[in-house]
Amino acid sequence: MITSDQANKLAEYDSVVSVFESKMSKLHTTHSWDFLRLGIVYNSNHIAMDSTSNVIVGVIDSGVWPESESFSDYGIGSVPEKFKGECVTGDNFTLANCNNKIIGARFYSKGFEAESGPLEDVVGKVFFRSARDSDGHGTHTASTIAGSIVVNASLFGIAKGTARGGAPSARLSIYKACWFGFCSDADVLSAMDDAIHDGVDILSLSLGPNPPQPNYFEDAVSVGAFHAFQKGILVSASAGNSVFPRTACNVAPWILTVAASTLDREFSSNIYLGNSKVLKGFSLNPIKMEHSHGLIHGSSAAASGVSATNASFCKNNTLDPTLINGKIVICTIENFTDKRQEKSIIVKQGGGVGMILIDHNAKEVGFQFVIPSTLIGQDAVEELEAYINTDKNPIAKIYPTITVVGTKPAPEAAAFSSMGPNIITPDIIKPDITGPGLNILAAWSPVATEATVEQRSVDYNIISGTSMSCPHISAVAAIIKSYHPTWSPAAIMSAIMTTATVIDNTNHLIGRDPNGTQTTPFDYGSGHINPLASLNPGLVYDFDSQDALDFLCSNGASPSQLKNITGELTQCQKSPTPSYNFNYPSIGVSNLNGSLSVYRTVTYYGQEPAVYVASVENPSGVSVKVTPVGLKFSKTGQRLTFRIDLIPFKNSNGNFVFGALTWKNGRQNVRSPIGVNVVSI
Repeated sequence: MITSDQANKLAEYDSVVSVFESKMSKLHTTHSWDFLRLGIVYNSNHIAMDSTSNVIVGVIDSGVWPESESFSDYGIGSVPEKFKGECVTGDNFTLANCNNKIIGARFYSKGFEAESGPLEDVVGKVFFRSARDSDGHGTHTASTIAGSIVVNASLFGIAKGTARGGAPSARLSIYKACWFGFCSDADVLSAMDDAIHDGVDILSLSLGPNPPQPNYFEDAVSVGAFHAFQKGILVSASAGNSVFPRTACNVAPWILTVAASTLDREFSSNIYLGNSKVLKGFSLNPIKMEHSHGLIHGSSAAASGVSATNASFCKNNTLDPTLINGKIVICTIENFTDKRQEKSIIVKQGGGVGMILIDHNAKEVGFQFVIPSTLIGQDAVEELEAYINTDKNPIAKIYPTITVVGTKPAPEAAAFSSMGPNIITPDIIKPDITGPGLNILAAWSPVATEATVEQRSVDYNIISGTSMSCPHISAVAAIIKSYHPTWSPAAIMSAIMTTATVIDNTNHLIGRDPNGTQTTPFDYGSGHINPLASLNPGLVYDFDSQDALDFLCSNGASPSQLKNITGELTQCQKSPTPSYNFNYPSIGVSNLNGSLSVYRTVTYYGQEPAVYVASVENPSGVSVKVTPVGLKFSKTGQRLTFRIDLIPFKNSNGNFVFGALTWKNGRQNVRSPIGVNVVSI
């Protein structure tokens, strides 16, 4: 802990690489608004890793609950010799808590405690001064990546089935840098430093700063991830749950930035009205309501001196207990960030027996409540109002949740998922990819009960967030690494991005939840992950750390800024490669002034000679021409460069317009989104 004057003096020493303030990041469940509860893990039976797999995934999060069945090491070979990490003991955590699945465990609290005081001073929170997880979040993300196969996993019978990680035979090294949902930059950077030293292959971080993200040079995750990238480690990180455009974080080009999307599964908790009509509701509600009860609007039950509008939000001290006692209360959302679970607690405290929450935007997000409760959208609201307005004594019954699989359309971009453009370097389209992040079932810490039904202890939980989609992508990266151990982090990123799909299960373009509104790559990046296709992408857009530095130079980075990233004094070349020519798997030009030629280089990975032919979707108001139109490869590892001419004929009025370039060989489609902001023609 030093003053800003001391920091400035310290920064003048040659032996000091950089000095920047440690800030707090947050775990990327929708912890920030509601501790959302979520559930699915891939079931890609075709993708088998060898049970002796030596791929190690480092997870920087809130720790792990090692006794969970998901971390059984049955049938997994001994710890890889390349691993240099350790199993650090502490509160309720011994050497016996590591095994051939959890091969390393460390914890970091100095940064958090310097900023927030001793852990012991946090009132009313269970914690362990060790890698043991009291929050649930770290256990959930780790088991989503590499959990062993567990049959009959469910949350109170909801989402029942076989739980498994995407890469069940990968190894886990756990780095606990987050406490009570917050992660200090100093702790996160220490954890990344150790993970690089320990020899992990993939790093997964479901955390990030509140938007707007600072520049790359004073951002702990960006700095740590660059060093990981230099050492051949892919860093997969969540884009955040900030809902709106320009809020995506972890957007450095050497990080795989993950958005969240829905699954073809819903958790329905329906409402049976007294007139025998059924309204569709959504909730994680295992509680059976034995009888029908009277309905009342929160706005009709205002406490003395409280406006009807305020009472409709069902906040503390706004409802009259004599009016809601024994009734189902209809509440509304004030802000997207409302604590939904708290509303049910307020209703219960006032004697209410159920809650119907009108929540158009997050209705499909699975919440848990202390009384039977369900979320409804606009369509159900109209039917509900019509019934209440025509019946003297309206009554209803909320039914327990049923799991509905095969729903359409899916996937959709999740309502909460942070969106681009990238506000730091807009030539790089972010996020990069999307994966399942809504209502994901995975392992949980049984002491983390504050967000579960009636504060019950659970071993598996359903939560939502880009925190949940990120580990799905990390798992696929681990599988690719096991198939292609020599591939660079950029090659793995490219394989994941260029094989993604932008089409949902109704053969339409992916929409955005909840209303299917139109999306762009700023919602989902290159598309929704396709694990099987990513193992054999055909062509790869590769780049290394020097290319990344050239990219920073083209964006005006100074030698001292570059030193913050690299650790040594670094000079830019006289004329760096323009940032739009950085060999990224997507193609972005944030400032198109007239016609422009953009260059990319692809590396061929295939068994026999092949020809790929270019197919273009033109962005609105821009003509795209590719030269050459065909790429002929004679052997694996061969690299060919091509030119993309962007010829604008209409201004885009400060907005990006989107298209795509796909290289096709009859079997594989290698797709890159194109995003351009046409400033002048």
